[in-house]
Formats: sequence, C-alpha cells, structure tokens
Amino acid sequence: MVQSKAVTVAQYLKELPSDRRDALVVLRKVFLDNVDADIDERMSYGMIGYHVSMKAYPGGYHCDPSMPLPYAGLASQKNHMSLYMMGLYMDRDDVAWFQKAWKATGNKLDMGKSCVRFKKIDDVPLDVVAAAIRRMPSKRYIATYEATLAGAAGSRRPQSSKQAAAKKAAKQ
Repeated sequence: MVQSKAVTVAQYLKELPSDRRDALVVLRKVFLDNVDADIDERMSYGMIGYHVSMKAYPGGYHCDPSMPLPYAGLASQKNHMSLYMMGLYMDRDDVAWFQKAWKATGNKLDMGKSCVRFKKIDDVPLDVVAAAIRRMPSKRYIATYEATLAGAAGSRRPQSSKQAAAKKAAKQ
C-alpha cells in the first residue's frame, strides 16, 4: 500500500496487514496522547495525518489554504512504514536533538528530511517520538512554519532557531 483511498482513519487501519496495523495503532496512540488540543487527526494524502486545526490557524496550508496546516503523518508504504514530522524539517536544532535522542536508544535511524522509515515498531523509540511531539506544540509549530516561509523565498532550507531569531531581530 502506498497511498490509500480510505476516508477515515479506522478504514485505513482496517486495510493494513495486522503487523503494520498494530505498529501504526501504537504510534497513533503516542500522537494522540502527546499532541495539543489544536492538532486534529484526519486522513490526508492517503495516510493518517495530524494538522493544525483551521480554528487555530485559519490561513491553512500555503500550498492550499483551504486545507489545514500539516503537522505530522503516519503511513504504511510499500517496503516500510513512515513517520512524518514536519516540524523537524523546519528546525535544525530540533533535528539535531531528535537524531541524538534516537541514536542514544541504540536504535538505527533511517531518516529523510522529515520522514523516519521503519520496518517494525520495536525499531521506534516511542519516548523519543513523544518528546519530539511535546517539543513542537502547535503555537511553536505555527511560528516556525511562518518563519520558514518568510525566510524561504526561493529556498526551503530549514533555519536553526538562532538563525530565525537573528533574522527576526534584523527586521525590527
């Protein structure tokens, strides 16, 4: 399964083989237990998506303002499962923290810009994922997103929090 046509999270999970369903159910619980009240769960882009609610961020996603701002996602891909944490893509300091914390558990990290790939749930240090979610509450995520957009005219490179602060100070 690469991109599901499921319209509900329950339907998506039901379509999965039991081992993948069990793994994503565990990760889903980590998300639901650690996101703040402004993060909603829904199907999006053929996977389980977590988004900043339109009430909390009425401007929506810059690529499609009618859609809520994506925050994270969980997916079953052809050869692995994926955990997408968009906040990591935008903040180098958080990426460094995340990589160090993950590797300190002794688990191998297979990570792209915001995508962590894994084969089984035992490969995922759930406490690190939970801490990463708590480190990026919706208000901080929105601020990081807006700073990235403002500084990304022609570039999608994430900034460290020090770079973002320096850029903000320079504008004032």
